Amino acid sequence: MEYRQLGTSSIHASVITFGAWAIGGWMWGGSDRKEAIAAIRAAYDHGVTSIDTAPVYGQGLSEEIVAETIQDIPRNRVQILTKFGLRWDVQQGEFYFKSKDNDGREIDLYRLASKESVIKECEDCLRRLQTDYIDLFQIHWPDSTTPISETMEALLRLQEQGKIRAAGVCNYSKALMQEAEKTIDLASDQVPYSMVNRDIEKELVPYSIDRNKAIIAYSPLQRGLLTGKIKPGQSFGEGDTREGNRFYTTENITSINQMLDRLRPLAAEKKATLAQLVLRWTIEQPGITIALAGARNAEQAVQNAKAADVKLTKEDIAFINEKLSALELVMP
Repeated sequence: MEYRQLGTSSIHASVITFGAWAIGGWMWGGSDRKEAIAAIRAAYDHGVTSIDTAPVYGQGLSEEIVAETIQDIPRNRVQILTKFGLRWDVQQGEFYFKSKDNDGREIDLYRLASKESVIKECEDCLRRLQTDYIDLFQIHWPDSTTPISETMEALLRLQEQGKIRAAGVCNYSKALMQEAEKTIDLASDQVPYSMVNRDIEKELVPYSIDRNKAIIAYSPLQRGLLTGKIKPGQSFGEGDTREGNRFYTTENITSINQMLDRLRPLAAEKKATLAQLVLRWTIEQPGITIALAGARNAEQAVQNAKAADVKLTKEDIAFINEKLSALELVMP
């Protein structure tokens, strides 16, 4: 495993970080606690020391599972990355969308990042995670109803109190990061990035490289699409947001699978799966610091961790980029 510094903070995270959304069950068809614990432990045993979670992942369940799993691991050997700013327990801030919790109850999600809410959420996260500090505390989504300076001042207060080691953002544009940095030194921005979703390369990547900010890439496997296991005509379960998504049309699935077929010989040469090759390519891209990879069982977690062992030469990366440049997707 490799470890990289998050911006100028003192945090060094594993290049493959455990993404803990799915284990919370919310929007993933429920959670198997025993399997989830085994997945995190297997990842840790293979060098994955960083875990990215959030309160909304199962409305607290993901954080509670993380806490149970790492309780016998020395706290300074694991990095907990969690979030704030998505509330389902109040009707304040900016309405986001309607959903259902793991028990099928309807909930309304709001983006809320007021000073009072940030401080409350931090205390709630500390309690659920059974720890006295959070390594990286990140706003989950921008909140248009709260001045960015107010949110960042709350983070600065929490940092001064030792309750968080570093502050980060998620889904922030370059402009939003610039505004936030008038108040606090951000460690990172967590954003979607994959072989087929590279919009951040235009502005955010150059900015982050120039300002020494970490980019945490989420959905690097494009929610399974870049594993080669999703075929045209794939049926998704009820509530699966991939159904109807622009990447999952028959035409795009077909084109992406054809591209992946051209990468299979390279993966075989590296004794890697397609998913491992894709994850390694992701963390080799300029500006990308770490990649999040979710797992719902131990086998998946180990496979994700082993992506860090794949070695790609400049020629390998050029070959992959050549195949990607020929990929044509139909986007609305």
